[in-house]
Parts: sequence; C-alpha cells; structure tokens
Amino acid sequence: VKAIDVYNNETIKEFIVHRNTKVYGKVDTLGREGTDYALIVATDEFNDFGNLINPIFDGKTIANNLSTKFGYHIDTLFNPTKTEIYTKLREYNQRVFSDDDQLFIFFAGHGEFDEVFSEGYLVAKDSRIDDEVKETYISHSNLRTIIDHIPCKHIFVTMDVCFGGTFDPDVAKEGGISKSTNHFITTKLRYTTRRYLTSGGKEYVPDGGQGEHSPFATEFINALNSNGNKDHILTINEINQYVEHVKPKPQNGAFGN
Repeated sequence: VKAIDVYNNETIKEFIVHRNTKVYGKVDTLGREGTDYALIVATDEFNDFGNLINPIFDGKTIANNLSTKFGYHIDTLFNPTKTEIYTKLREYNQRVFSDDDQLFIFFAGHGEFDEVFSEGYLVAKDSRIDDEVKETYISHSNLRTIIDHIPCKHIFVTMDVCFGGTFDPDVAKEGGISKSTNHFITTKLRYTTRRYLTSGGKEYVPDGGQGEHSPFATEFINALNSNGNKDHILTINEINQYVEHVKPKPQNGAFGN
C-alpha cells in the first residue's frame, strides 16, 4: 500500500493478507475465490389465496443451512408482492458476478397452472383468484427469462410450489464426482449453467403439518445437512437422491442459455 499526501510525502507498507475459509471452522478444499449467494423467496400469507403454514419456516431453515454449513451470502424475501419479486430479480440482473460465483434461488408458496395458456405461474401475496388472464401472477416463462439473464454463470433454481414442474416443459435428468476435488470444481465452473428442481410436476404439492417442513423441504434440508458427505461437495445429483422418493415426484432439469 502506497500513501502520498499533498506535499508528496510517500509511505509504503507491505503485508500479506490471508483469505479466510468460506465456511467457519472448515478447510476450504475447493481453491475457489468465488462467492456463493442465495435468494430465498417464501410466501405464507396471501390476500386472496389460502394461507400456508411452512414456506417461510422452510425458507429460513434452508437459509440457515446454506449460511452456516456452506458459507452462502443470504438474501430473503418473505411474503412479497408481485412487484417486490420483480424488483428483487431486477436487482440481481444489475449485479456484477465473478466467473465462479454461484447463485441459488429458492421459491416456496402457492403455484398455479392455466390450461388455456398452458403456462405455470408463481403466486405472489397480492395475486388475485379472480384474475382470469393472470396479470397479477408471475409466469414461469417470464421467470425463466429474467433468471436466465442474471449475469451469474452458475444458477440453481429450486421451487417448492404447486405445478412447479411446469417451470420448464422439457424435464431432463443427469451424475458423478471425479477423483480430484479441485479438478472437479474447476471443470464444472467452466460452463454456464441454468438448473432447476421443483417439488412436483403439473400438480398440487403438500405443505406439511404445523411446525413441520413440507415433505420436499424436509428432504432438501436433509441433503444440506449431509455437508456433501466425504468430499464436502454437495452436487445437484446428490440432492436429487434425497428428494427423488418424495410424493409427488420432484422434477429437475435445465433451462435457458
């Protein structure tokens, strides 16, 4: 560091900065400099739709796991209106991300599907039941486009909502860990990715009992609690192994660019 005052007096100080590990108390074996972010959007209370018990409870638990176990920077949006959801997503579209930054986006609440439009929708706090043309909802096609344009190379969207599988009409699946952890991470982060996981297909999904997580969120949290097992890397394929037996059957695949 060099400091020069108005009289051109100069001072130079040299020192070494040691980077902290990404997760407190754990060795960062990944050799990454990227930052991991999570946006948690959960809605319990609705103006027109019936209130739910667990979305915010699920969201807070997942946020805590991602923060304490994986070092994620958490951003939460609870009981938002349609405008508030769009405003938050617009904010992420204006952010600057590094090449190996990762973004996890979680939606929990009500979902709808319109047979006429053949379109799935995210229900906001102020979405109206009598809105036949779905102007007060957020369509999955809009959601895909907006999230796809977020300038982060690595995005994983998880939706615990009814009809969440209609987020992408083409559902695909795919696994594996290489022998070298660093090589595995480096290889994966070379590519731009847009992946999603939903708690069901074109159907209603259960919310769960009072004080309990939804069936989908329960297994998702169990996956987070595994800490990525021996290699401490939690992959989408490993998450799928936890949730694949949940009823109705979760859907996963790729979307966008």
